[in-house]
Amino acid sequence: MSIAVKFHLKRRDFSLEVESTFQETGITALFGPSGGGKTTLLRCIAGLEPSVRGYMRVGDIIWQDDSQHIFKPPHQRPIGYIFQGALLFPHLSVRGNLEFALKRAKKQRICFEEAVAFTGIEHLLERRTLNLSGGEQQRIALARALLTSPDFLLMDEPLAALDRESKAQLIPYIEQLHTKLSIPILYVTHSIEEVAHLAERMVLIAKGRVQGQGNIADMLTNVTLPLARSDNAVSVINATVVSHDEQYHLTHLRFDGGTILLPREDLNIGHSVRIAVHARDVSLVWQPPQHTSILNIIPVYVTEVSVLNAAQILVRLKAANTILLARITQKSAAVLEVIPGRKMYAQVKSVSLI
Repeated sequence: MSIAVKFHLKRRDFSLEVESTFQETGITALFGPSGGGKTTLLRCIAGLEPSVRGYMRVGDIIWQDDSQHIFKPPHQRPIGYIFQGALLFPHLSVRGNLEFALKRAKKQRICFEEAVAFTGIEHLLERRTLNLSGGEQQRIALARALLTSPDFLLMDEPLAALDRESKAQLIPYIEQLHTKLSIPILYVTHSIEEVAHLAERMVLIAKGRVQGQGNIADMLTNVTLPLARSDNAVSVINATVVSHDEQYHLTHLRFDGGTILLPREDLNIGHSVRIAVHARDVSLVWQPPQHTSILNIIPVYVTEVSVLNAAQILVRLKAANTILLARITQKSAAVLEVIPGRKMYAQVKSVSLI
């Protein structure tokens, strides 16, 4: 079910003005700088900001409409909310925490055994929560949220307080959520790596306003937005594993626009993957070079050219339906006559599997 919101919230030093519709399934990242309004928006959706004015519809049901004096309180909103800290009940065992959520559910979308198996916490059920690692606590929080059988999930920087190893352990569970439950997931983060890894769509929020929204590939490569203009600007490419080169330990990927080689990965043929290409790792040439150590050379068309500063420009490129970014010098752009419509070749010096 889709979620439509139109919110206005005024505080002494901050105001939120957001109008947006979130899709029926999949992960939508709410991305932007700290203090921009991402968590406040989640709280408005959860009914935790009673002073918010506006409108909210979930599917065909109105949860808030000031004109009709409708406001569903938090306990009447079937949502799962996962915070940055797990916020488990310390006086209960893991099982007790989960059973508490199960009793609260008004319907059953997923049973106890399924939630436990999905999050891999069978061995933790009889333990107290205080002595668990951060990653284990967040997996329990995820299972608890699932057992409430929510209409959608709100996730507020669930990885922010975790170390690198714990993040790596938790990400696969979040990845599989949209296939396990066909419900919307709104995921707050200020990590572009998490966005590229997990989300299908993005809403960019800053200063309490929506700066842009759309699918990940378009949002990351929109030259008018700060994402593409940052030093860490990145393009995300969906690709399929087609073969492995055992002699040189390489994996061949096919995407809509060509092929890409990367160091050998233990992936099955036909497996779908995402890869990241940073704008700083892309250079441009007129013709495919005959002698080069760069393996990934992709035919592209220039679609946009945008000045970044006195020394550099940002070039938006299209390879079939795939978008890439290149960050090059003003001098290189002048020498190569980089203009919209020109056919060129992108030399991709480095790619990484997400």
